[in-house]
Amino acid sequence: MNIPNIRLLNQQLLNPLFREPKELVSWMGAMQAQNYSMVKWAVGMRLKSATIQTVEKALREGEILRTHVMRPTWHLVAAEDIRWMLKLSAQRIISANDSFAKGYDLDIPNELYTKAHDLLEKILCGKKSLTKQEIAEHFNRSGIVADNHRMTRFMARAEQEGIICSGEDRGSKCTYALLEERVPPMPELTKDESLARLARSYFRSHSPAVLQDFIWWSGLPISDAKQAVYLIASELTTEQWKEQTWYIHDTCRTRGKLSGHIHLLPSYDEYLLGYKDRTDVLPLEHYPKAFTNNGLFFPIVLHNGQVIGNWDKSEKKKSVDLKYSWFRQVADMDEETVYQMTKTFWESWDMLTETHAALRKASLESACTDLAGVPIHEGAARYYREVGVLE
Repeated sequence: MNIPNIRLLNQQLLNPLFREPKELVSWMGAMQAQNYSMVKWAVGMRLKSATIQTVEKALREGEILRTHVMRPTWHLVAAEDIRWMLKLSAQRIISANDSFAKGYDLDIPNELYTKAHDLLEKILCGKKSLTKQEIAEHFNRSGIVADNHRMTRFMARAEQEGIICSGEDRGSKCTYALLEERVPPMPELTKDESLARLARSYFRSHSPAVLQDFIWWSGLPISDAKQAVYLIASELTTEQWKEQTWYIHDTCRTRGKLSGHIHLLPSYDEYLLGYKDRTDVLPLEHYPKAFTNNGLFFPIVLHNGQVIGNWDKSEKKKSVDLKYSWFRQVADMDEETVYQMTKTFWESWDMLTETHAALRKASLESACTDLAGVPIHEGAARYYREVGVLE
């Protein structure tokens, strides 16, 4: 079973099927989004043809939303999915939020949460979008202590109560708006209908995967996760491999040309983060190079679906260098791999500069001249000669 190939196809990293961000996010179920600029790129690179403006337009118009669902962290979800997803995970996230509050010695009684919710409805009414800082100023004027820790707790609880969701962006600043004004009413789903929909979204976009992967991604209790898989059993094909039961959704594509593909993935990308066990695409000894034990995920480089390194930017006074960190020596990489990687990077330049403003100072020319005497790999040099910046 070629796990990387099937995942690349169904995570829409190869031969994508969708043109609109809302279609892609709905297909994926949810996409982890604590790094806001990076998740915009994660959506855009999975579409047939898109720019960051395409993704930002969908966010601005409320077709996709950023909120806390499934696990107590940020995710992008399609607007039509937000209510049933909140209903599935709200109590777990509220409990986690209460634990976080205790960790900061914050005693926030329910009466204070109610007061905060009433005030949110008042100040956001009329389709207003306000930043957390602006909302905090209203809270302080109304006698509610609104330091950063308390505001985080107030806003997280209001999300779970279905009062607020992400509003229209203001430049690079995120805002909040009233959910009822932002998203039209939707038919209410039963718990089983919600579980089935969540499992369907996961396995059609993340197959092949095992039960433990789904439990990790969804945040569901084991019993609910098993029920979700049971409810869509007729849509799943199972395979026994490596002493585990793997699920592949019937809608999954399993064939597609893979040879030579390079991907530069943003941090917190679903390709790596969406599974509990990542050894099928990343050897265990390289885990610390791709993510930390406390949940920080770095931008990564894929070659034929395997994680071969990570990348970052290094800012200088007049330019920005792109830095690569390889999990094996670059000199050992064949010319074609480095050529494809360099080509992929520069062909993704427009989207990269839109998500990382500092990169606008970099250029093809500086990539060839700011090397401090370090020889250019022949694969990279081949691309630079093709585009005319290296003789």
